[in-house]
Amino acid sequence: MRNFLHPTPGGGGPARLRGAVLSLDLFFATLLSFPARPAFAAPNSARPPNGPKGTVLVTTNLYVAADTTYSRLDEVAPGRELIVMERNGPWVRVFANTDEQASQAADAPVFGSQAASTPVSGWMQAGGVVSSETPQGDMILFGAASSEERAAAEPHSPHGAAQAARLLYKREADLFPQSPLTPEAIWRSADIRWQLQKADVFSLPSGHEKDAYLRETIDENEMHRIEKQFPNSRYADLAAWDLLDNKICGDWQGSTECPEKESAMYSRYAEDHPNSPKAAEALYDAEYRLAVLKDMYAGDGEEKRSALAAQRATDIAANLESKYPTSDYAARGEALIYKLQNSLPIYGIDRE
Repeated sequence: MRNFLHPTPGGGGPARLRGAVLSLDLFFATLLSFPARPAFAAPNSARPPNGPKGTVLVTTNLYVAADTTYSRLDEVAPGRELIVMERNGPWVRVFANTDEQASQAADAPVFGSQAASTPVSGWMQAGGVVSSETPQGDMILFGAASSEERAAAEPHSPHGAAQAARLLYKREADLFPQSPLTPEAIWRSADIRWQLQKADVFSLPSGHEKDAYLRETIDENEMHRIEKQFPNSRYADLAAWDLLDNKICGDWQGSTECPEKESAMYSRYAEDHPNSPKAAEALYDAEYRLAVLKDMYAGDGEEKRSALAAQRATDIAANLESKYPTSDYAARGEALIYKLQNSLPIYGIDRE
């Protein structure tokens, strides 16, 4: 799990992903019905596209003309969509989507939604532009996205680093669909969005409710698309893991119902996805919840159920060590069983 998923001071933290995305393809399809404007028209020039798609690696100013002394129209952030229309030495004229909202239609309000802004036509310096025609552009984009993702994991991450990583990964898939890096880019883009929304959802008061249906639901559309696009793959396994977040309890509130349900859920995941990078973690999560149930049942005077939970936890620990002996979770599982065998409490304390 990426560290930037936990909000940190200074940026990269969750932002409400609201509003609809304006696709450049949809926008440019509609432009064909409008009359052409002068080549140096200010924002919202209606000339249809005739160049390669691209993006920028760093925040880049957009000018009225190919000269920094002219008025600045806007700025384009890393990962935003653009189409290269014309080149003039070290300058390029582009249609650029300067404020794309990385969201789904389900995120948009039912009433009172604001129309998405129209892409802007202008000139920018070409140094930071990567297009579908850039040699080794797929590696360049993936590398830039990975760097932003690592920056987002730092304690004092740059503002918007996680979102920049997500959009750069999206552009990787858009511009280089045949690249061997594209499946990983599609997964990382979806996972970053999921984790940002997860942090947002669980930071709300409703995120502490016991029942999952009492809180907002993290949008599952991208994860389900990954399961369909890459069936029986590592990416499908990871998508299925993320989807469990919408089913777990927010706060157990001392109820045995939550660890019972979650232990079964994690055990089933490990059984259904034995080759998943998360399979060992799932088994440990199931074992931990059974260890908790051992304490809960004992506290309620249900000694038989307590002993049964302890035995089930021991069985899972043995399975975990057998299947994933080199995993940290196998060692953690053994440590947990040691506590059970020596009557060390698992649940309800912050120190032993």
